Amino acid sequence: MRGWLAHNPGWTTPLAIVFLICACSLQLTNAWAAPVQLKIGSLVPKNSLYHRQLQEIGEVWKKGQDASAKLLIYPDGSQGGEAEMVRRMRIGQLQGALLSVVGLSEIEPSISALQTLPLLFKSWEELDYVREQMRAGVEKRFLDKGFVVLAWGDAGWVRFFSKDPAFRPEDYKKMKFFAWGSENAQQELMKSSGYTPVPLEPTDILPSIQTGMINVVPSTPYFALASQIYTTANNMLEINWAPIVGAIVVTKKSWDEMSPALQSQLRAASDLAGANIRVQARKEVDEAVMAMQKRGLHVNKPSPEQMKEWTELADKLYPKIRGSLVPAETFDEVFAHLKVYRAQHAK
Repeated sequence: MRGWLAHNPGWTTPLAIVFLICACSLQLTNAWAAPVQLKIGSLVPKNSLYHRQLQEIGEVWKKGQDASAKLLIYPDGSQGGEAEMVRRMRIGQLQGALLSVVGLSEIEPSISALQTLPLLFKSWEELDYVREQMRAGVEKRFLDKGFVVLAWGDAGWVRFFSKDPAFRPEDYKKMKFFAWGSENAQQELMKSSGYTPVPLEPTDILPSIQTGMINVVPSTPYFALASQIYTTANNMLEINWAPIVGAIVVTKKSWDEMSPALQSQLRAASDLAGANIRVQARKEVDEAVMAMQKRGLHVNKPSPEQMKEWTELADKLYPKIRGSLVPAETFDEVFAHLKVYRAQHAK
């Protein structure tokens, strides 16, 4: 370098020196550039089916990167609630997440139609049909907002776990419900119907029910078992209130940084993971209930008359949900698809 400068004395000016310093700094920055990272967050328990599927997808990603690439998966809500994880993805602290509709609706509100309509879906087959009919449009809206949907899954039916036995809608009006802290509209709907929501994050459920801050938790059987909710709230109402629907998403920025070949491999791995989650999670509904029954859970099945009261409650809620919790256009689309499916499968 000194020899080159000796033959080019004009480059010894202050401006030239600044240029050379910047060039050397750029070289050092490139040499010490941070490794590529894929950080994925979720509320799912460590070592659960969902966590293992995330790990398998992550390993496919890691094999497509160089040796310095880092894969970090955060289960158990260690990155905060679902709304917080969406915020972290938007600012680059996370590149992906496995979210339920609670978190997904922070990105695209129309997705709430799959999880917010009580007693609407009578079977998994109905849910699968409606989701597939809506899938292309929903995924396009996610993409427009900077997120790529890799896979769809679900986690079982929501049941009501309470300290005291309850069978009718009226029974729950004297109880305090766990409610997602980020779902303000849902809380207002509950209040308008005579129920008492207590906004919390999922990690706060167990201590809150133990202290009496809440005494009823809408939860899937698997989560109730894994989190030990049922040991305090040992009464479960056997109704399929609503499915818990979820998806694995990554930011468009992280997706665009992957090669086309890696994107294809990740798509294939994610499709398989989504299918595995759906099949296994649906089996775990009954398995989890049986496991909890052996340890003291009381399963309370409503009578036909009591079930009619629940259906009437759901029918009254639909007009309130349309246009508030669920965009009116999407609400109507779900009902239209469901009508087609039921007509095709009428006995």
